Amino acid sequence: MPRRGYKSRTFRRLFKKLPGGTTKLTYKRRKPSKAVCSNCGDVLKGVPNKLPYKMKRLPLTKKRPERPFGGVLCSKCVRDKIKEKILS
Repeated sequence: MPRRGYKSRTFRRLFKKLPGGTTKLTYKRRKPSKAVCSNCGDVLKGVPNKLPYKMKRLPLTKKRPERPFGGVLCSKCVRDKIKEKILS
């Protein structure tokens, strides 16, 4: 019987082979989904997809690119937004 906290599908079920030839059921947290652009929905480059407790330990410069709208818009959408501002 799994521990009460492992019953949800938040955890992946992995079967590990042990040296004695038996298998043991282990549980591992699922990876979070990748960050996407809020404009076009493309996957953002330079933004890691780590668990929240691991993201908290990262420095700010490792969490998102250092450009305007970094971590929110992809580079193509930022380029278009800047062109739009200049032309209008």
